Amino acid sequence: MATTTAKPSLFSAANLLNLLLVFVPIAMIMEWVLHSPPIAIFIVSCLGIIPLAGQMGHATEEIAERVGQGVGGLLNATFGNAAELIIAIVALRAGLYDLVKASITGSIIGNVLLVFGLSALVGGLKYETQKFNRTAAGLGGTLLVLSAVGLVVPALFHGLVGDSAPAAERNLSLEIAIVLMVTYVASLFFTLKTHRHLYMGDSGEAAALNEGHTLPPLGRSIGKLVLATIGVAVMAEFLVAAASHTAEALGWSQVFVGVIVVAIIGNAAEHSTAIIMAAKNKMDAAINIAVGSSIQIALFVAPLLVFLSYFIAPQPMDLIFTPMEVLAVGLCVGIMAFCSVDGESHWMEGVQLLAVYVILGIAFYFLPVDPETAAAAGAAAGGGH
Repeated sequence: MATTTAKPSLFSAANLLNLLLVFVPIAMIMEWVLHSPPIAIFIVSCLGIIPLAGQMGHATEEIAERVGQGVGGLLNATFGNAAELIIAIVALRAGLYDLVKASITGSIIGNVLLVFGLSALVGGLKYETQKFNRTAAGLGGTLLVLSAVGLVVPALFHGLVGDSAPAAERNLSLEIAIVLMVTYVASLFFTLKTHRHLYMGDSGEAAALNEGHTLPPLGRSIGKLVLATIGVAVMAEFLVAAASHTAEALGWSQVFVGVIVVAIIGNAAEHSTAIIMAAKNKMDAAINIAVGSSIQIALFVAPLLVFLSYFIAPQPMDLIFTPMEVLAVGLCVGIMAFCSVDGESHWMEGVQLLAVYVILGIAFYFLPVDPETAAAAGAAAGGGH
């Protein structure tokens, strides 16, 4: 028997997110008809991506619930960061390597520090102490350590050899990408097959997301996923084309745009889901979203972008990140490992995570803009405006 629930209020989180869809046609008009300034197009495109990413996530969840737990888990794992991947692919094709790498860094630290921090804060204000599965969280922390190693080793290698061995650096990045991808596949088998009970929480994450509503037809969910994906691709084209001009006008570096702005925009819908789960005292679901998304970015999206760069980018992309990015990921991984040891969280822990994120954000904001990088980026994206 189908369950029915009262319609959500006009100002509910879901409806407010959907109201932002109005910015999608506005961005198209501004880009194709009005030829508006890049800053305006950048802002409106960012606002348009947020609800589209949410629609992609909802459609993926609906399809996953229809096709069963095994295939559904694989779909959620594959499409969990689709919006960020699309933005990164568009930037990669334009040769904006700093922006691509920064968006990878930003997604990792944003999910762990910002998303988990907000979740712990919001949930902790409602419940004195919230518990989660230490084994699952510990595995997530270990995989994050592996992702940090994947970022640190190429940077250390570059520091040792300088610019004298570019071919060796590309080969090193490619082979590390293969290792990361193989590890990601193994982690999927662990979480979806052999140890999936660790990731279900007290009552099951799927049940938590599915309680109180009936599922739409499968065809409608697939159609919504396709349309939302196309919409994100179009908005990403606008955003990337305007990103360099916007950064130059505001005095931002490409690293700051990628680490803070693009990462938050691409993850906004997922952020809200984790916070809602924490507010319902479902901390297992919240931490799985936050840490799982970071793991997917590091072990799947980053290697995939390296592979794709050999086919769609002006030249292959390496995994050499700036010292500030490596430091940020290292701090993030260490903090996450420390927080997951006791299997508990409280609101002050959330405040501390958010404080670290703000401090890192300030540091990235004051990073000086590299004139050579800015000039190259402007030339790469100059065709859009």
